Amino acid sequence: MNYAIDLTLKPTTFDLWHVCLAGTVVVLAFILLVVLLSNVFAMLRCKKSHTQSSGQSTALMEPIVKVVEKIVEVEKIVEVEKLVPAPIPEPVILKESTPDAALQLLSLLQKEARFIDFIEEDIATYSDADVGVAARVVHEGCKKAVHEHFTLSPIRTEIEGEQVTLPAGFDAASVRLTGHIVGSAPFTGTLVHKGWQVTDVRLAKLTQAYNANIVAAAEVEL
Repeated sequence: MNYAIDLTLKPTTFDLWHVCLAGTVVVLAFILLVVLLSNVFAMLRCKKSHTQSSGQSTALMEPIVKVVEKIVEVEKIVEVEKLVPAPIPEPVILKESTPDAALQLLSLLQKEARFIDFIEEDIATYSDADVGVAARVVHEGCKKAVHEHFTLSPIRTEIEGEQVTLPAGFDAASVRLTGHIVGSAPFTGTLVHKGWQVTDVRLAKLTQAYNANIVAAAEVEL
C-alpha cells in the first residue's frame, strides 16, 4: 500500500496540534535569536577586553624596551672602548751610571780645598773667627777645583727678584715652581734663584787600575 504526500495541499482545519506546532516554532525562533545576540555581545566584550589588555601590555612593555635599549647602548660603548686600544705609556728608562766621576770630583775637592777634612772636623770647639778663616780657605779651593774642571752658566739670565713669565710647555726640569701653584701655564712669578747648568766637563780619564774609592790617600812623613 503506497501513500502519496501532496506538499501543495494547505490545511483546511486549525486544531490544537497545529497550535502547539506553531508555538514550538516561535519558541525555537526566539531561543535562536537570544543565543545569536548573546554570542554577538560576548564577541564585542572579548574584543574590548583584548584591546584594553593590549594597551596595558604595551604600557608595561615600554619601560622594559627602554631598559633593553640602554643595555644595548652600553654594550656598544663597551665594544667601542674595547676596539680602541688605550695608549701605552712610554717606558721609564733608567740611566746606568758609575760612581767613578763623583768620586773623582770628591778627590779633586779634597786635593784643592781640603773639603773632606773640613766637613769631618768637629768645629764646635773653634771660635766663629777660626771657622770663618777655615771656610775662606775651603771656599777658594772648591771654587778653583770646580772652575778648572767644569763650565757653569746660569739657566735664567734675568736678575734675581725680577718678574718672569713661563710659557706653556716650559722645561719643568730646568725651572722648579714654588709657592701657591694654581691653574696651568703661562705662569708669572718672581725669580728667586737663576739656577746653574754645566755646559762642559773636563774630568781626567781614569786608568783601569785606578781605585776611585780612595779620595784622599793617607800621608806618612819619613
